Amino acid sequence: MAGIAGLLEDHRRALSADFKSAISTLEAKLDRIQATVSDQTIASLESNANLQDERMLALKATCATLTDSNVKLLAKVTDLESRSRRNNIRIVGLPESIEGPHPSTFFPKLLTEVFGEGVLDSPPECDRAHRSLTDKPKPGQRPRPVIIRVHRYQQKENIIREARARRCKLQYQGTPIAEDYTPEVMEQRYKYREVMAELYNLGLKPALLFPARLSIVSKEGVLGKHNGFRPPSLESPYD
Repeated sequence: MAGIAGLLEDHRRALSADFKSAISTLEAKLDRIQATVSDQTIASLESNANLQDERMLALKATCATLTDSNVKLLAKVTDLESRSRRNNIRIVGLPESIEGPHPSTFFPKLLTEVFGEGVLDSPPECDRAHRSLTDKPKPGQRPRPVIIRVHRYQQKENIIREARARRCKLQYQGTPIAEDYTPEVMEQRYKYREVMAELYNLGLKPALLFPARLSIVSKEGVLGKHNGFRPPSLESPYD
């Protein structure tokens, strides 16, 4: 019996040693696998991060290019629209419907009445005339501006020059007359409104060159130049 018990104990010890060896080998393999997976995961994450950074930089460069192109295209569109309005005159404040069914006949006669002889000896040739393309205002609301396209650019320039000389103090119900600009240009020019009022109060002669550049003539007739301003006589309104 003692011999059998000894054999069983030896057998148990041998099995235990085999199991421990197998488990140790398995643990070592698992450690190697885990280390390999961790290294590959970290490398993959770093690679993806670098790729994302490259994509982000490329996207930023594309956005910058598109933004620059959009600014240039917007400037060109504004310039083209301004040129299309080169012969236009805008009249603000005329009551609605006074023009009747023939605005292209009525408004040239109105201009002749406002400016009189010396500026307009006869009604200017008019290609078309209409109210601004918005909904007709309700009673008591501000009337829509009138837009007149004068056929001859020289006549339009004479009208605008005289309107500026009178500082929009015209004789027909005090209605101001000015050139027709795009909304973008009007917004830029509006920012100078308070500044120009102060300059007038100081006895100076400010003027806005197209699209919205300020020139100032002193009491002695000296023209102030800034940021590349040119004298009005040399300044084409659409150059």
